[in-house]
Amino acid sequence: MSKIDFHNLDGQILRTFLAILEESSVSRAAERLEVTQSAVSHTLSKLRLILGDPLFVRSGQGLTPTETALSLKGPVRQVLDSLKSLTEQRPFDPRSEDMRFVVAANDMQRDLLFPQLVRDALQNGVNLSLEFKPSGVPSVSLLRDARCDLLLTPIPPDAPDMIQFKLFSGEMMCFFDGSCTRPPTSVEDYLAARHVTVQFVLGGGSNDVLRAPDLPYIPKPTVTVSNFSGITPFVRGTSMLATELEFMHRTSLRNLDMAPLPFVTESLNVFMVWHERSTNDPAHRWLREAVTACSRALVF
Repeated sequence: MSKIDFHNLDGQILRTFLAILEESSVSRAAERLEVTQSAVSHTLSKLRLILGDPLFVRSGQGLTPTETALSLKGPVRQVLDSLKSLTEQRPFDPRSEDMRFVVAANDMQRDLLFPQLVRDALQNGVNLSLEFKPSGVPSVSLLRDARCDLLLTPIPPDAPDMIQFKLFSGEMMCFFDGSCTRPPTSVEDYLAARHVTVQFVLGGGSNDVLRAPDLPYIPKPTVTVSNFSGITPFVRGTSMLATELEFMHRTSLRNLDMAPLPFVTESLNVFMVWHERSTNDPAHRWLREAVTACSRALVF
């Protein structure tokens, strides 16, 4: 009988298992965990011995999980969440913590809120590291599988284990180059114009959040870009229009003119979303409070 049994399991081993499962690669798991490949391989060998299963088999350029590995994903995540809950009441000082977060957001929310947040953190001696990944139209699994710690979106995923908080609301506006054209003054002018819009690689875009009861249809765009920073180069020097949130006049659309749309639209709400497992963690609370503070400064 092996000298290694389930008592040798710990949070680091389980965390390594999840990283390999989600990355399908020892090298990418090592990069994500910021350890060496040999350390990940050693941990995997130890876990294989404990469980008596290969867990992953080579398939092309990656690793394919066995049925045992797939069945362990949920239980392992629950164990890690339980271990994490043991530290929820720990003493917390953001200046002595090594805080690393993954935030899913498009470039609008990122550029509106997080530059100021990072400046404030650096000024206050907070050791903060942020990694941003695109959100598109976010799925529940993005948070549930811990692929991000926090999500910012106007289209929040709805599930019992997801918690939503409205950060701010704004109006959709018309952006244009005032040296080349005037803003539309009627629905007909708007529909007759050429448009630049955003369609994210992961799904969703500007047209998905435009709610206009008096608009008979959404105009087909002349140019579609993958992020908001791509709008200005196409609108400048042309008569084309872009329809985006008013606050973008402070970031990537600051060099364009802005005017109200010639029809009524619903306000756009932007939400902060997180998984219930991080609700009471002090580091996660600090991040959410910092994001909320930046959103209030944006509005007021």
